Amino acid sequence: MTLELQPQDFSMRAQKWWTPERLKKLMGEKNYIITPISAPKLLRSLGLLNSDASMSPDSIKKFIQINHMFNLLEEHFVELIKRHKTVRILDAGCGKSYLTFLLAWCFKEKWQHPVEIIGVDTNTKLISECKQRAQNLGLDSILKFEIASLFTYKWDLEKRPNAVIALHACDTATDMALALAVKEKADFIAVAPCCQAELARKWKENNSNHPFSPVFHTPQVRREVAAQFTDMLRICLTRANGYEVTATEFVPSSHTPKNRLMTCVRRGNKLESAEKEFNAMKDHLGGASIILEELLQ
Repeated sequence: MTLELQPQDFSMRAQKWWTPERLKKLMGEKNYIITPISAPKLLRSLGLLNSDASMSPDSIKKFIQINHMFNLLEEHFVELIKRHKTVRILDAGCGKSYLTFLLAWCFKEKWQHPVEIIGVDTNTKLISECKQRAQNLGLDSILKFEIASLFTYKWDLEKRPNAVIALHACDTATDMALALAVKEKADFIAVAPCCQAELARKWKENNSNHPFSPVFHTPQVRREVAAQFTDMLRICLTRANGYEVTATEFVPSSHTPKNRLMTCVRRGNKLESAEKEFNAMKDHLGGASIILEELLQ
């Protein structure tokens, strides 16, 4: 159910609840832009603040996670602001759109820079809730949501997206987001892969006398190892198509194993050495590839 915004006095309620001591306990030494003081209505709308402006333990984890990710990405969006009069962002597989709403809020309230953001997902209910939330927050003029599959979605705006983000887009949805971004020549891409199962499925069917056969036929190990190599193959392919790629941990592994953030900055020139690395790695893994290779051809 979509959360209703609180009356105008909710900001005052948050100011009273979040004393310096409570803020210190919440954030430690971290310098977060989005806080219960700076953006109480936004955090309430996202379900991270209770009606009395307090925050539950689960919400605290989510609050820290999205703020940390935002801090990792902020410099890239500041750079886009310097380069583009209007920054255009696509959130591929947006889900509940936590980061998308943070970005929209920052563009409007902090950076005061024109932006067009589109969130795309196949979940009709989530898209409806996101649309209502954007309207409630007064962000609907810059933040739009569409029901669409990444299999068929095409960027229809006159100018290309400057940034494409895909956070926890499951399995091959991450590959589709990367392929769309590369084909549209987006300046910046950020993906947090999730549930990388494609390569593991192919390994399961591999009955050859391969050095990795013990891995191929041990389910739990197969899934973990395949997820790591899937991301490495993605990195090689993205680098081969003209992007500088950095992989980093955006939350501690004790919180979730799905904690890899790949940031990609377009440099323009295709990197032949990265393509050779991809092909060599694929050969060593028994010839199995990932759908991203096909999508980029």
